[in-house]
Amino acid sequence: MEGMAGPVGYQKLLLWEQSWESEEEEEEEISQPLVLDPWKPQESSWKEVGARPGAWAQLVAALLLLAVGFSLAVWQIHTRGSLDSVVPPPRGHAHRPGVYHHGAIISPAAVCSHQGQELLVAGGNVVDAGVGAALCLAVVHPHATGLGAMFWGLFHNSSSGNSTALTSGPAQTLVPGLGLPSALPTLRLLHTRFGRLPWSQLLVGPTTLARDGFLVDTPLARALAAQGTKGLCPLLCHTDGTPLGPGAHATNPKLADILHREALAPSQDFTGDDLLSLLAKDLGLEGPSAEPMPTLEPALQLSLAQGILFTTPSPTAGPELLPLLETALQSRGPSPDPCPPPLQATETPMSSALATVDSSGSVLLLISSLNSSFGSRHLSPSTGVLLSNLVDTSAVSTWACPLILRGSPDDTEADVLGLVASGTSSVARVTTHALLSHLDGPQTQAQHQHQAQQGPTESPSVCGQGTVLQVAAHAEHAHVSSVPSGCCPFQGF
Repeated sequence: MEGMAGPVGYQKLLLWEQSWESEEEEEEEISQPLVLDPWKPQESSWKEVGARPGAWAQLVAALLLLAVGFSLAVWQIHTRGSLDSVVPPPRGHAHRPGVYHHGAIISPAAVCSHQGQELLVAGGNVVDAGVGAALCLAVVHPHATGLGAMFWGLFHNSSSGNSTALTSGPAQTLVPGLGLPSALPTLRLLHTRFGRLPWSQLLVGPTTLARDGFLVDTPLARALAAQGTKGLCPLLCHTDGTPLGPGAHATNPKLADILHREALAPSQDFTGDDLLSLLAKDLGLEGPSAEPMPTLEPALQLSLAQGILFTTPSPTAGPELLPLLETALQSRGPSPDPCPPPLQATETPMSSALATVDSSGSVLLLISSLNSSFGSRHLSPSTGVLLSNLVDTSAVSTWACPLILRGSPDDTEADVLGLVASGTSSVARVTTHALLSHLDGPQTQAQHQHQAQQGPTESPSVCGQGTVLQVAAHAEHAHVSSVPSGCCPFQGF
């Protein structure tokens, strides 16, 4: 049962090979001079040397060999130009962008992808990296996610071959129209079950960004320019009320305090308590009327000719995805109306997604939403948190539809593909289109060989809207990419 699965571990990299040391020891044992060293005193006395007519001949022969060897070395250097020209080339091989030996992460913000990579390098697994990056995005991308957002996820454990779905539980409100924050307990639940690093270590980077400041990036600046600053000042405004632009410096000290307190929470049972208490005080409530109820449960499965597909259960859009895919694959043609109508030009992304993968095939896909850009626009003065907008509760389940395809149920080293879409409320159809594009790739033998060398390829489109993140474990390497290409920064090692 997946609920009993332990944390995903990683073998510590050795910085030296034991065989090197043993070879040096063997060389020391067998290394004996083939020619007598004329500068080293020998055990025999001069009287003994004089008594042996061949001793002087051996000494002269040794000197001649040294002279010949030196002459050959000088000639070799002269003919090849320099010592540098005879140094063998460095070992190793290069990869195309997005391919790494050990692990990788892709997210909408470069600083968050970097923080996720640092957690991987520190010995963390894909859950550590993904949760740390999600907390980072809660600071630097308040237009799409935050501590007031709802989270969904899909985790594939390469050791057990099982996939587990993460949900925030049923949508609940603090007061009508304002969603109950569930990000912290949801992410803590996932980390407690599958993470490796200490919980407090995952909060160091996000806390520092909120306290010391971060640079407004292009996605946030575009959302501010399109949506205005109503309810967002002074957090995301200049002193004259105009929105911050790209490269502007922003801080959120109240949010930094919440994250710092969260790092000190002794256990999962206390996660998010400080946040809920302060929010209730801001709203004039005696206390929160409900508590978050995040869940971890087995993922939905669908057996395909290409392997086993995993996705998230209700209340996400996973159950909508499976019949779409099944119909499309059985008909051996495109799914009916695979692409939703295009978004209006004034709309901005209303959800946030990230993905992490390691070379063994463990994958974490996370998606979150405030239900609309900047959520309810209710900025809590005591916490610096934007609450989600639950005016249209029926739209909540359409934000999440992560998908994982494992190549073979019996092969623990089979290729694993992960897809997660964001920026659209029709993720099931967008994800269906992306997977069909992936499965309809080139099938000739030569193209198969090229794909084996290059790794998974990007889908050519994503219905002209939104963003799809793709990660894969292939040929003992971790692969990350996005559609459209270059929209989301990735890092790995």
